[in-house]
Amino acid sequence: MKTLTFELEHCYGIKSLTQEFDFSDGGAYAIYAPNGVMKTSLAKTLKDVAEKKESRDEIFLDRITTRKITDENNQPIPSESVFVVGPYDEELGVTEQTSTLLLDADLREEYDQLLRAAKAARDALIDAVRSKSGSKLKIEHEISTAVMQAPNELNEALIRLRREVEELRETPLSEVAYDKIFNEKVLNALNNQDLKESIEMYAERYNELLSTSIFFRKGTFDYYNAGQIAKSLTDNGFFDAKHTVRLNSDGHSQEIESKHDLEQVILREKERILEDVGLRRRFDKVAAQLSKNRELREFYAYVRDNAAVLSRLNNPDKLKQEVIKSYLKTNEDLYDDWMSKYDDCREQQERLEKKAEIQRTQWESVIETFNSRFIVPFILEARNKAELMLGQTSIIDLGFTYVDGGDMASIGQDELRRSLSTGERKAFYMLYVLFEIETRKKSDVPSLVVVDDLADSFDYKNKYAIIQYLKDISEDDRFNLLMMTHNFDFFRTIQSRFVAYSKCLMATKTQDRIELNEAHGIKNIFLTDWKPRFFEDKMKKIACIPFLRNLIEMSTGSDGKGYAVLTSMLHWKDGSETITVRELDEIFNDVCGTNKSSPAPDRQVCDLVLEQAEYCLTESSEVKLENKVVLAIATRLKAERFMIDRISDSQFLASLKSNQYL
Repeated sequence: MKTLTFELEHCYGIKSLTQEFDFSDGGAYAIYAPNGVMKTSLAKTLKDVAEKKESRDEIFLDRITTRKITDENNQPIPSESVFVVGPYDEELGVTEQTSTLLLDADLREEYDQLLRAAKAARDALIDAVRSKSGSKLKIEHEISTAVMQAPNELNEALIRLRREVEELRETPLSEVAYDKIFNEKVLNALNNQDLKESIEMYAERYNELLSTSIFFRKGTFDYYNAGQIAKSLTDNGFFDAKHTVRLNSDGHSQEIESKHDLEQVILREKERILEDVGLRRRFDKVAAQLSKNRELREFYAYVRDNAAVLSRLNNPDKLKQEVIKSYLKTNEDLYDDWMSKYDDCREQQERLEKKAEIQRTQWESVIETFNSRFIVPFILEARNKAELMLGQTSIIDLGFTYVDGGDMASIGQDELRRSLSTGERKAFYMLYVLFEIETRKKSDVPSLVVVDDLADSFDYKNKYAIIQYLKDISEDDRFNLLMMTHNFDFFRTIQSRFVAYSKCLMATKTQDRIELNEAHGIKNIFLTDWKPRFFEDKMKKIACIPFLRNLIEMSTGSDGKGYAVLTSMLHWKDGSETITVRELDEIFNDVCGTNKSSPAPDRQVCDLVLEQAEYCLTESSEVKLENKVVLAIATRLKAERFMIDRISDSQFLASLKSNQYL
């Protein structure tokens, strides 16, 4: 791509732009564009090319868009040859879902989508379990701790419970109020040896009675299960359809024809068990130890009405798992949905790891480059070096070591985000820019790299690190660099470092088109442009006035010859309206060592200033520095003259001794 020709119409506000970029003798162009002229619009247009999207006018939808970008052979530029780098792209920053997984943008997006779907499914499951349990605790931590003895291993806990939940036939504990039992004070109380023994004795007697029940059986069919069956049969119209249930046990048989019949059987068996004198005595012993504080009294009131729960509290850990499994079983459709999406992630990860294997060495190189070039308070490193070396994984997991003087500490992503300034987060974004560039180098794809104010808002050191990296890119024959900015200092800096003066362009916006013209006055505009044209260009003559005054002030001070006269050209003072062009020429000749004169030397300078300011308002150029200086001078003269007329107090004005009134 030695030459690129742009022919654009109605692309995101660009009415018309026709421009040829000749990269044959250098790989970099720089465009200075004021806000609202074309910079963002051109970047969006080129990003459309890269992403194979149609461009358009977002405001005037009926306008017909033309987008033609061709090379020296009149061939369209391939989409894979365009890479647009914006100022800061949050999407390329580290996402919460993928932590700090280093994949290229496309692979990361693919992996993100899988993980987002799995996370959304898991969140839905956890929300349903939380609602079912009525708990105000972090139920995801409760599940993880109950199964894995650690609070942050929810996925592993759900996987481990998978088979057991599938095999559950009923959910007798799904109505248990989780916080009534599994709060800290109750669990601490249950560790008391006396209470433990009392509950153990209660459970022992309860199970004895259950074993002598006509119909109930421990662990398979107690009145908890029976109550659920009665409800389920009724809800599903079993008895309305005139079906019956026969209860058989050790010679006893009973036909159940309605919900009422079944509830009566359950009630009789429940009363027989709970009214047992021995069981009541043991329950009273438990109750005596559960009246010490509000939480325990609430727990006592709960288990008083839920004797079956109390009978299982001789093993609280096991009970907790059984309760959680019941919650999960009642939300089995959500559980299955999460498991399906989680399995999809696992299956796809193998494929992604194979792709990541190709990128691994590249990432290691990019991390090294980032650490050596950019100034941030942390060091990047592969957190899983051992696994990488052993071949156990192909995906680099990025770690952060925070450095503060002689102190170093490994920190997580969330802590890093909170501790970094905006500029430092933007520097981290450069990691992904570096990787994309290095990928293109490795694939040997000729590329147009479009840089849209990449260094904007970076601190001084990182801005220059970026500039040096851009310079390196421009020296690589595989890259053509098109840099756009509205920051004149950045524009001037890249010109001084590596962009040819002839390839520094300024964008101007007319009613019909965008024009890109060769820039002038990027370096020392007074010396290279305004001073040589002082006698021939009225606009540049006026723009020289503040420079001349500064030169006199630096050489002979504010009492120097001509200083007061120049001040009266910049500020409205007595006599400002009588200063002539001849006087200005004489000061210029004296300061600059010339001997020339301007046409119409008797003309008043203030009239010339206002005339040229009016011309600025009609001229299409928005970026000429001399125009801006003239407008500033004219605006101040008009404003000061207006205020002096309103003050209308010559004695007060005469008392002001500074070189300027206002």
